[in-house]
Amino acid sequence: MTTARILILLLLCSIPLMVSAAPIQGGVHLDRKVVPRGCSTCHLKFNFKAGGGPDTCVICHGDPSRLARQYSNMPSGFAPKAGTLKNVEAEFSKPHRHPTFDVRGVHKGGETLPETDERIPRHADCVDCHNPHFVTPANKFAGIRGKRVGNLVTSISKEFELCYKCHAESANLPGRFTNKRAEFVLSNASFHPVEGEGKNSAVVSLLKPYREKKVNAGDVSTISCGDCHGSENPDSPQGPHGSLYEHILVDNYSTKDNQSETPFAYALCYRCHNRASILGNESFRYHAQHIQGKGGTTGSTGTSCYTCHNSHGSQENRYLIRFNPTVVSPNSKGMLKYVEKGVSTFRGECYLSCHGVDHNPKVY
Repeated sequence: MTTARILILLLLCSIPLMVSAAPIQGGVHLDRKVVPRGCSTCHLKFNFKAGGGPDTCVICHGDPSRLARQYSNMPSGFAPKAGTLKNVEAEFSKPHRHPTFDVRGVHKGGETLPETDERIPRHADCVDCHNPHFVTPANKFAGIRGKRVGNLVTSISKEFELCYKCHAESANLPGRFTNKRAEFVLSNASFHPVEGEGKNSAVVSLLKPYREKKVNAGDVSTISCGDCHGSENPDSPQGPHGSLYEHILVDNYSTKDNQSETPFAYALCYRCHNRASILGNESFRYHAQHIQGKGGTTGSTGTSCYTCHNSHGSQENRYLIRFNPTVVSPNSKGMLKYVEKGVSTFRGECYLSCHGVDHNPKVY
């Protein structure tokens, strides 16, 4: 870095600190009451080309025992108050996590997301989701750009817009991943209500305060990605950093076939959907038989909710119906489809083959 660039950087860093001790644009890291040593706290020996890297962030947002040690990246004598910040670093040691510390040296300042080159390794640096100059406790993704409106790229204002940067049109999506924007789009036949309220006007299993449409002030008719994805520990830092459960879920959700139904197996679903209603066949007369097994007793084996339902959305069918091709296959006539026969009476037909049973069709 040239002497001229260093002088410009120091000037830019010093201006807001001389003008006011209040946060600039709401950014907590620019508040001298929080970061009394100003820009040099984070930018001393800082790798600008790579955006800093997560190791800089976890000096303050990691293991509290670090505060007892001196860091070469920090000014002499700097130390956040112990116990005031949660340990985000610990979340990335869990078995299911964003690859923040697993993939290093890939992130570049000013990179384009969604990625357009399928050869670029997927990564998730802290600065992909958080802009340290704008982030606040109330808005964790303030200052992040990436929402596309026509040919324009604007600032993100909703959580799902942030998730779409890597989980929608990226050219390097892994083989088993799908475009989440396409699954949640409001023109689909059905979807979990992330971008807006759902189309289904009768979800009889919903637990309060969840409702199909918001009527009263306390009703919840839309959800966020973070309602399902995040730490399994409610006392951990918020956000999908890491979890003990697969897919970085806040609760267990088994997608396996031939397993016993238990409150734990589908704990994520039962956060919003009444287990007694599901097993009582209030919306589908064979719900219990499918997920508990034909015997319908404790210990018998059935199949996962995932066998028939996609948890994000279905372009083809109502009720999130989209069959898992690893379990469900076309029937003896080569047909694989669901046909709704009665909206208010929950009637339909299934044309498929599952567990050796030919549905040609099976009517309910």
